Amino acid sequence: MAVYTHLGAEELAQLIAHYDVGDLVSAKGIAEGVSNSNWLIETTGADGAGARFILTMYERRIVLSDLPYFLGLLDHLSAKGCPVPRTIHDRAGDAYRMEQGKAAALIEFLPGVSPTQPTPDQARAIGEVLARLHLASGDFELSRANTMGFADNWRVLEGCGKTGLASIDADLPAMLEPARAAASFNLSALPQANIHADLFPDNVLMLGDKVTGLIDFYFACTGAMALDLATTHAAWSFDERNAFRSDVGAAILAGYESVRPLQPEERALMPQIAKGATLRFVASRAEDWLDTPDDALVTRKDPMQFVSRWHYYNDYGDQLFA
Repeated sequence: MAVYTHLGAEELAQLIAHYDVGDLVSAKGIAEGVSNSNWLIETTGADGAGARFILTMYERRIVLSDLPYFLGLLDHLSAKGCPVPRTIHDRAGDAYRMEQGKAAALIEFLPGVSPTQPTPDQARAIGEVLARLHLASGDFELSRANTMGFADNWRVLEGCGKTGLASIDADLPAMLEPARAAASFNLSALPQANIHADLFPDNVLMLGDKVTGLIDFYFACTGAMALDLATTHAAWSFDERNAFRSDVGAAILAGYESVRPLQPEERALMPQIAKGATLRFVASRAEDWLDTPDDALVTRKDPMQFVSRWHYYNDYGDQLFA
């Protein structure tokens, strides 16, 4: 999440007026993340009791034709009982509207706080919910290719160039070769589902050990369930100093397999999949670091954090996923 496009109070009020949610009371920009503009919206509510929503304007890496998939998946999973925010449709029944030439959608606000130092119990809960999401998405009628796959990681890093990568960190160009090697790694024979593909702790809302919301589905795609699990493992299992937390990593895997046990072929490939998952964030963070405007209300994220995680999985992956 971030704010690239600035909408005034009058523009926001006119936009919200197209929805049956009452009048706009307040709007606060959300600075986290890097891809879209987001606001926390408060309205009087359709019944006058007050209501909260998230307004998202799609800025980067979003193709307009993908929005029916993203927003439809939210509604599908919500209807299946997954802790996922539903899309608020406007009075014409549309899931998104165009504003200043960009698509914007109003999304249900869910309660909860994103964990900053997840406990093993929280990690187990997210593993369970992720497996439930995979099973619930199986009959979703739409599909979307993964545009951030292993070959895409290589393309993005190569596009940044050695000079650009070195301007971020002198050790970053060394990841070009692992990314090139991973580009030919094909996951299409593994069990597939519609996956979140970006389930960091800041995309999860919790109350205690209960998951109350999975948010930010704008990298969701049809792909290998093992890739989603590996991505989540890499995002949750390291502390603020980037040290591996074995209790959290083990809890994610145990929670997931309590709902959906991994197939033997998935387990055998998990070390390679985990390394590929880290390269996705090395590449996207490097690209964002170089492309983000200086005046955008955005917090840049360090790609070297995931370089370190790549090395950890390279050294210990066989033990972690045995």
